[in-house]
Amino acid sequence: MAVPSVQLPSGVKMPVLGLGTWKSKPGEVTEAVKAAIDAGYRHIDCAHVYGNENEVGAGLKAKFDEGVVKREDLFITSKIWNVFHHPDDVEEAVKKSLTGLGLDYLDLYLIHWPMAYKRFKDGGEMFPKDADGKFIREEIPFTDTWKALEACVESGLLKNIGLSNFNSKQIQAVIDVAKVKPAVLQVECHPYLNQKQLLQFAKEKGLVFTAYSPLGSPDRPWAKPGDPSIMEDPKLKPIADKYGKSVAQVLLRWGVQRDTIVIPKSVTPARIQQNIAVFNFALTDEEMATIDGFNIPYRACHLDWVNFMPDWPFHEPF
Repeated sequence: MAVPSVQLPSGVKMPVLGLGTWKSKPGEVTEAVKAAIDAGYRHIDCAHVYGNENEVGAGLKAKFDEGVVKREDLFITSKIWNVFHHPDDVEEAVKKSLTGLGLDYLDLYLIHWPMAYKRFKDGGEMFPKDADGKFIREEIPFTDTWKALEACVESGLLKNIGLSNFNSKQIQAVIDVAKVKPAVLQVECHPYLNQKQLLQFAKEKGLVFTAYSPLGSPDRPWAKPGDPSIMEDPKLKPIADKYGKSVAQVLLRWGVQRDTIVIPKSVTPARIQQNIAVFNFALTDEEMATIDGFNIPYRACHLDWVNFMPDWPFHEPF
C-alpha cells in the first residue's frame, strides 16, 4: 500500500506513516522491519538509546539484498541521546547510529530530549545517576548541540535535522540560532494529548509534526491499572465499526488527517499490516471534532526522571 509523503524544506520526502521501534526487543525488531517493508512501509523511526539499531539494520540489509527496496526508497530517522550532547561528541553519536543501521546517511536526525546528561565519555553510562538516584546533568545548551548537527548536515551524514520533546520556547531558541532550520518536531500525541497548540506552533514555524505513541503507548513499562487508555475508549468503537476498521486504525487515521505523521510501533506482522491500511477511508469533520474533544490532557510518557529537570519541556503549557 502506497503511503503519501510530505516534502521537507530540503526536498526530501517523508512518508506520513512509519514504523516505530521504541520498546521493540532486539530479537523481534529485525523481523518487524522486514514485515513492515514487505507491507509497504518506507519510513522507519529509530534511536540509539532504544538499543536495537543493529537489529533494525539487519532487517534493512535483508530487504536491500533481496532487491525489495533500495536505500533511496527509505526514510530513516534516528536520534541523539542525552549523554552525547557535547558538540565534540555529536559526530561520533551520528556515526554510531549509522554503523548500527548499516547506512551512509540518515534522512532525519533529532535531538531526542532538550536536556544533557553527564557525557558518556566521562562515565560510560547511558543513564548516569548520582548516589540519590537522580540523573546527573551536564550544562550543555541544546543550541550548541544543534550547531554541531548542522556540521553533520554540511558533511552529508544527515539530510535533515529536527527536535523531539521540545516545547515552543525551546523550538524558538533553536530557530533563532539555526543556519539549518529544524525540519521536524516529534512529540507524544494522541487524542488524550492532542497537542493542538504545539501542532499549530509547529505549522506556523514550518516544522513537520510527528506523533509518537499515536495509540497511547499501551505497552509502556510503567503503565498502571486505571491509567487512561485511548485504545479502550468506548466512544471510538462505533466509529471503527462504521468503517469496518479497528480502533487503532481510527486513531492513526485521525492523526494523518490532522496533518501529523504517525509512527505506530508493532512487532506483530498482522498489526503492522493493519496499521498501514488507513488510506482507504476518511473520517468526517464531525468525527474528527469528536475525537479532538477527547483531550484530557494525559501524557503516557511522563517518566519519573522529568521531576529532576527544571527545564523539562512540559512544564510549559505547550
